[in-house]
Amino acid sequence: MTSVLDRQPAAGASRARRLRRVRPGQPLRAWSGTTLGVTVIWLSLLVLLPLAAVVGKAFDFGWSGFTSAITDREAASALKLTIGLSVLVAVVNAVMGVVVGWVLVRERFRGAGLLEMVIDIPFALPTVVAGIVMLALYGGDSPVGVHLLGSRTGLFVTLLFVTLPFTVRTVQPVLLQLDRDAEQAAASLGARPSVVFRRIIVPQLLPAMVSGATLAFARALGEYGSLVFISSNIPFKTEIASAFIYRKLQDNDSPLHATQQAGAIATVLLAASAVVLVILDLLQRRMARRG
Repeated sequence: MTSVLDRQPAAGASRARRLRRVRPGQPLRAWSGTTLGVTVIWLSLLVLLPLAAVVGKAFDFGWSGFTSAITDREAASALKLTIGLSVLVAVVNAVMGVVVGWVLVRERFRGAGLLEMVIDIPFALPTVVAGIVMLALYGGDSPVGVHLLGSRTGLFVTLLFVTLPFTVRTVQPVLLQLDRDAEQAAASLGARPSVVFRRIIVPQLLPAMVSGATLAFARALGEYGSLVFISSNIPFKTEIASAFIYRKLQDNDSPLHATQQAGAIATVLLAASAVVLVILDLLQRRMARRG
Protein backbone atom coordinates (compact mmCIF):
# COMPACT_ATOMS: atom_id res chain seq x y z
CA MET A 1 0.00 0.00 0.00
CA THR A 2 2.76 2.38 0.84
CA SER A 3 4.37 2.29 -2.58
CA VAL A 4 1.23 2.41 -4.72
CA LEU A 5 0.78 6.15 -4.18
CA ASP A 6 4.06 6.98 -5.82
CA ARG A 7 4.73 4.14 -8.21
CA GLN A 8 4.08 6.42 -11.19
CA PRO A 9 5.20 10.01 -11.74
CA ALA A 10 2.77 12.70 -10.69
CA ALA A 11 1.88 13.55 -14.27
CA GLY A 12 1.05 9.92 -14.99
CA ALA A 13 -1.19 9.76 -11.94
CA SER A 14 -3.04 12.88 -13.07
CA ARG A 15 -3.47 11.45 -16.58
CA ALA A 16 -4.80 8.20 -15.12
CA ARG A 17 -7.39 10.10 -13.10
CA ARG A 18 -8.53 11.93 -16.23
CA LEU A 19 -8.88 8.68 -18.12
CA ARG A 20 -11.02 7.19 -15.36
CA ARG A 21 -13.55 9.99 -15.63
CA VAL A 22 -16.68 9.32 -17.67
CA ARG A 23 -17.28 11.91 -20.38
CA PRO A 24 -20.51 13.92 -20.00
CA GLY A 25 -23.38 12.23 -21.74
CA GLN A 26 -21.54 8.95 -22.15
CA PRO A 27 -23.56 6.16 -20.47
CA LEU A 28 -21.87 3.48 -18.41
CA ARG A 29 -21.65 0.07 -19.96
CA ALA A 30 -23.66 -2.67 -18.29
CA TRP A 31 -20.63 -4.35 -16.76
CA SER A 32 -19.25 -0.98 -15.63
CA GLY A 33 -22.48 -0.14 -13.83
CA THR A 34 -22.50 -3.54 -12.13
CA THR A 35 -18.91 -3.31 -10.92
CA LEU A 36 -19.50 0.26 -9.75
CA GLY A 37 -22.53 -0.84 -7.75
CA VAL A 38 -20.65 -3.76 -6.19
CA THR A 39 -17.75 -1.44 -5.30
CA VAL A 40 -20.03 1.12 -3.65
CA ILE A 41 -21.87 -1.54 -1.64
CA TRP A 42 -18.63 -3.21 -0.58
CA LEU A 43 -17.05 0.08 0.56
CA SER A 44 -20.27 1.09 2.30
CA LEU A 45 -20.39 -2.13 4.31
CA LEU A 46 -16.70 -2.12 5.21
CA VAL A 47 -15.99 1.59 5.64
CA LEU A 48 -18.86 4.06 5.40
CA LEU A 49 -21.40 2.37 7.69
CA PRO A 50 -18.93 1.68 10.54
CA LEU A 51 -17.63 5.24 10.35
CA ALA A 52 -21.16 6.63 10.33
CA ALA A 53 -21.98 4.52 13.39
CA VAL A 54 -18.97 5.93 15.27
CA VAL A 55 -19.85 9.52 14.36
CA GLY A 56 -23.49 8.91 15.31
CA LYS A 57 -22.43 7.54 18.70
CA ALA A 58 -20.28 10.62 19.27
CA PHE A 59 -23.38 12.85 19.03
CA ASP A 60 -25.71 10.74 21.17
CA PHE A 61 -26.08 13.70 23.55
CA GLY A 62 -25.94 16.40 20.89
CA TRP A 63 -23.26 18.94 20.08
CA SER A 64 -22.88 19.99 23.70
CA GLY A 65 -22.25 16.39 24.72
CA PHE A 66 -19.64 16.06 21.97
CA THR A 67 -17.75 19.21 22.95
CA SER A 68 -17.94 18.26 26.61
CA ALA A 69 -16.48 14.83 25.84
CA ILE A 70 -13.48 16.10 23.88
CA THR A 71 -12.71 19.03 26.21
CA ASP A 72 -12.56 16.83 29.29
CA ARG A 73 -9.09 17.37 30.81
CA GLU A 74 -7.97 13.77 30.49
CA ALA A 75 -9.43 13.32 26.99
CA ALA A 76 -7.89 16.58 25.77
CA SER A 77 -4.51 15.58 27.19
CA ALA A 78 -4.64 12.21 25.41
CA LEU A 79 -5.61 13.89 22.13
CA LYS A 80 -2.86 16.50 22.33
CA LEU A 81 -0.25 13.84 23.10
CA THR A 82 -1.42 11.57 20.27
CA ILE A 83 -1.61 14.28 17.60
CA GLY A 84 1.64 15.91 18.71
CA LEU A 85 3.56 12.64 18.62
CA SER A 86 2.05 11.74 15.24
CA VAL A 87 3.12 15.06 13.71
CA LEU A 88 6.64 14.70 15.10
CA VAL A 89 6.91 11.12 13.85
CA ALA A 90 5.72 12.19 10.38
CA VAL A 91 8.36 14.94 10.19
CA VAL A 92 11.18 12.65 11.28
CA ASN A 93 10.03 9.96 8.84
CA ALA A 94 9.97 12.47 5.98
CA VAL A 95 13.66 13.20 6.55
CA MET A 96 15.02 9.82 7.59
CA GLY A 97 12.95 7.96 5.00
CA VAL A 98 14.73 9.90 2.26
CA VAL A 99 18.11 9.18 3.86
CA VAL A 100 17.46 5.45 4.12
CA GLY A 101 15.92 5.26 0.64
CA TRP A 102 18.90 7.14 -0.79
CA VAL A 103 21.35 4.69 0.79
CA LEU A 104 19.44 1.69 -0.54
CA VAL A 105 19.20 3.06 -4.10
CA ARG A 106 22.40 5.05 -4.61
CA GLU A 107 24.94 3.21 -2.46
CA ARG A 108 26.49 -0.20 -3.11
CA PHE A 109 27.45 -2.18 -0.03
CA ARG A 110 27.35 -5.68 1.38
CA GLY A 111 24.24 -6.50 3.34
CA ALA A 112 21.94 -4.27 1.30
CA GLY A 113 19.48 -7.16 0.86
CA LEU A 114 19.44 -7.78 4.61
CA LEU A 115 18.76 -4.09 5.22
CA GLU A 116 15.84 -4.25 2.78
CA MET A 117 14.35 -7.08 4.83
CA VAL A 118 14.90 -5.27 8.13
CA ILE A 119 12.97 -2.23 6.89
CA ASP A 120 9.90 -4.36 6.19
CA ILE A 121 9.89 -6.06 9.60
CA PRO A 122 7.47 -3.52 11.15
CA PHE A 123 5.00 -4.40 8.37
CA ALA A 124 5.16 -8.10 9.19
CA LEU A 125 5.14 -7.90 12.98
CA PRO A 126 1.77 -7.79 14.77
CA THR A 127 1.56 -4.55 16.71
CA VAL A 128 1.40 -6.32 20.07
CA VAL A 129 4.59 -8.20 19.22
CA ALA A 130 6.21 -4.88 18.33
CA GLY A 131 5.15 -3.61 21.75
CA ILE A 132 6.75 -6.61 23.44
CA VAL A 133 9.95 -6.03 21.46
CA MET A 134 10.09 -2.41 22.62
CA LEU A 135 9.35 -3.42 26.20
CA ALA A 136 12.08 -6.06 26.17
CA LEU A 137 14.60 -3.59 24.76
CA TYR A 138 13.70 -0.41 26.64
CA GLY A 139 11.75 -1.66 29.68
CA GLY A 140 12.81 -1.86 33.30
CA ASP A 141 15.29 -4.66 32.59
CA SER A 142 16.71 -3.08 29.44
CA PRO A 143 19.74 -5.04 28.14
CA VAL A 144 21.15 -1.83 26.62
CA GLY A 145 20.69 0.28 29.74
CA VAL A 146 18.05 2.57 28.17
CA HIS A 147 14.88 2.74 30.26
CA LEU A 148 11.93 4.29 28.43
CA LEU A 149 9.05 2.55 30.20
CA GLY A 150 6.26 4.99 31.04
CA SER A 151 7.87 7.89 29.16
CA ARG A 152 6.87 9.94 26.15
CA THR A 153 10.27 9.23 24.64
CA GLY A 154 9.36 5.54 24.70
CA LEU A 155 6.15 6.30 22.84
CA PHE A 156 8.05 8.32 20.25
CA VAL A 157 10.69 5.63 19.64
CA THR A 158 8.04 2.93 19.35
CA LEU A 159 6.05 4.96 16.81
CA LEU A 160 9.21 5.53 14.79
CA PHE A 161 9.71 1.76 14.75
CA VAL A 162 6.23 0.88 13.48
CA THR A 163 6.16 3.69 10.87
CA LEU A 164 9.69 3.16 9.55
CA PRO A 165 8.79 1.59 6.16
CA PHE A 166 6.25 4.14 4.96
CA THR A 167 8.43 6.95 3.65
CA VAL A 168 11.24 4.59 2.64
CA ARG A 169 8.95 2.53 0.46
CA THR A 170 7.31 5.56 -1.16
CA VAL A 171 10.60 7.35 -1.87
CA GLN A 172 12.49 4.31 -3.21
CA PRO A 173 10.57 3.89 -6.50
CA VAL A 174 10.94 7.60 -7.26
CA LEU A 175 14.69 7.48 -6.64
CA LEU A 176 14.97 4.49 -8.95
CA GLN A 177 13.18 6.37 -11.76
CA LEU A 178 15.07 9.65 -11.45
CA ASP A 179 16.87 10.77 -14.58
CA ARG A 180 20.46 11.39 -13.55
CA ASP A 181 21.31 13.44 -16.66
CA ALA A 182 20.16 16.67 -14.98
CA GLU A 183 22.24 15.86 -11.89
CA GLN A 184 25.32 15.19 -14.00
CA ALA A 185 24.77 18.34 -16.06
CA ALA A 186 24.48 20.48 -12.94
CA ALA A 187 27.58 18.88 -11.44
CA SER A 188 29.54 19.49 -14.66
CA LEU A 189 28.59 23.18 -14.44
CA GLY A 190 30.12 23.38 -10.99
CA ALA A 191 27.09 22.92 -8.77
CA ARG A 192 27.90 21.51 -5.36
CA PRO A 193 26.29 18.16 -4.37
CA SER A 194 24.15 19.93 -1.76
CA VAL A 195 22.85 22.35 -4.41
CA VAL A 196 22.10 19.50 -6.83
CA PHE A 197 20.23 17.65 -4.12
CA ARG A 198 18.23 20.71 -3.02
CA ARG A 199 17.41 22.13 -6.47
CA ILE A 200 17.03 19.00 -8.61
CA ILE A 201 16.39 15.93 -6.47
CA VAL A 202 14.23 17.23 -3.62
CA PRO A 203 11.53 18.76 -5.89
CA GLN A 204 11.07 15.39 -7.56
CA LEU A 205 11.04 13.54 -4.24
CA LEU A 206 8.65 15.94 -2.51
CA PRO A 207 5.36 14.21 -3.50
CA ALA A 208 6.70 10.86 -2.28
CA MET A 209 8.01 12.43 0.93
CA VAL A 210 4.63 14.01 1.64
CA SER A 211 2.79 10.76 0.88
CA GLY A 212 5.04 8.71 3.13
CA ALA A 213 4.86 11.23 5.95
CA THR A 214 1.07 11.30 5.68
CA LEU A 215 0.82 7.54 5.88
CA ALA A 216 3.15 7.55 8.88
CA PHE A 217 0.99 10.21 10.55
CA ALA A 218 -2.19 8.21 10.00
CA ARG A 219 -0.59 5.02 11.32
CA ALA A 220 0.78 6.77 14.42
CA LEU A 221 -2.55 8.47 15.07
CA GLY A 222 -4.41 5.19 15.49
CA GLU A 223 -1.63 3.05 16.96
CA TYR A 224 -2.44 1.07 20.10
CA GLY A 225 -0.96 -2.43 20.30
CA SER A 226 2.69 -1.43 20.06
CA LEU A 227 2.27 1.32 22.69
CA VAL A 228 0.14 -0.38 25.31
CA PHE A 229 3.08 -1.91 27.19
CA ILE A 230 5.77 0.75 26.90
CA SER A 231 3.39 3.61 27.77
CA SER A 232 2.02 2.20 31.07
CA ASN A 233 -1.09 4.31 30.20
CA ILE A 234 -0.41 7.02 32.78
CA PRO A 235 -3.15 9.72 32.57
CA PHE A 236 -1.88 13.21 31.64
CA LYS A 237 1.55 11.78 30.87
CA THR A 238 1.66 8.77 28.54
CA GLU A 239 -2.00 7.91 27.93
CA ILE A 240 -2.70 8.07 24.19
CA ALA A 241 -6.11 8.55 22.62
CA SER A 242 -6.61 4.92 21.59
CA ALA A 243 -5.80 3.72 25.14
CA PHE A 244 -8.22 6.30 26.52
CA ILE A 245 -10.94 5.02 24.16
CA TYR A 246 -10.32 1.41 25.21
CA ARG A 247 -10.48 2.31 28.91
CA LYS A 248 -13.73 4.20 28.43
CA LEU A 249 -15.29 1.24 26.64
CA GLN A 250 -14.44 -0.91 29.68
CA ASP A 251 -16.17 1.54 32.04
CA ASN A 252 -19.16 -0.22 33.62
CA ASP A 253 -20.26 2.63 35.89
CA SER A 254 -21.76 4.82 33.17
CA PRO A 255 -21.57 2.80 29.94
CA LEU A 256 -23.72 5.17 27.86
CA HIS A 257 -21.67 8.26 28.63
CA ALA A 258 -18.40 6.32 28.38
CA THR A 259 -19.32 4.95 24.95
CA GLN A 260 -20.36 8.39 23.76
CA GLN A 261 -17.06 9.91 24.93
CA ALA A 262 -15.11 7.10 23.27
CA GLY A 263 -17.00 7.78 20.05
CA ALA A 264 -16.28 11.50 20.33
CA ILE A 265 -12.53 10.93 20.70
CA ALA A 266 -12.59 8.47 17.81
CA THR A 267 -14.42 11.05 15.68
CA VAL A 268 -11.72 13.65 16.38
CA LEU A 269 -9.03 11.17 15.30
CA LEU A 270 -11.06 10.36 12.20
CA ALA A 271 -11.42 14.06 11.37
CA ALA A 272 -7.68 14.63 11.83
CA SER A 273 -6.88 11.77 9.45
CA ALA A 274 -9.41 13.03 6.91
CA VAL A 275 -7.97 16.56 6.98
CA VAL A 276 -4.45 15.25 6.41
CA LEU A 277 -5.58 13.02 3.54
CA VAL A 278 -7.44 15.91 1.89
CA ILE A 279 -4.35 18.12 2.18
CA LEU A 280 -2.27 15.32 0.66
CA ASP A 281 -4.68 14.99 -2.26
CA LEU A 282 -4.62 18.75 -2.89
CA LEU A 283 -0.82 18.81 -2.82
CA GLN A 284 -0.62 15.90 -5.25
CA ARG A 285 -3.08 17.58 -7.63
CA ARG A 286 -1.10 20.82 -7.55
CA MET A 287 2.18 18.99 -8.15
CA ALA A 288 0.58 17.03 -11.01
CA ARG A 289 -0.54 20.27 -12.68
CA ARG A 290 2.94 21.73 -12.34
CA GLY A 291 4.39 18.54 -13.82
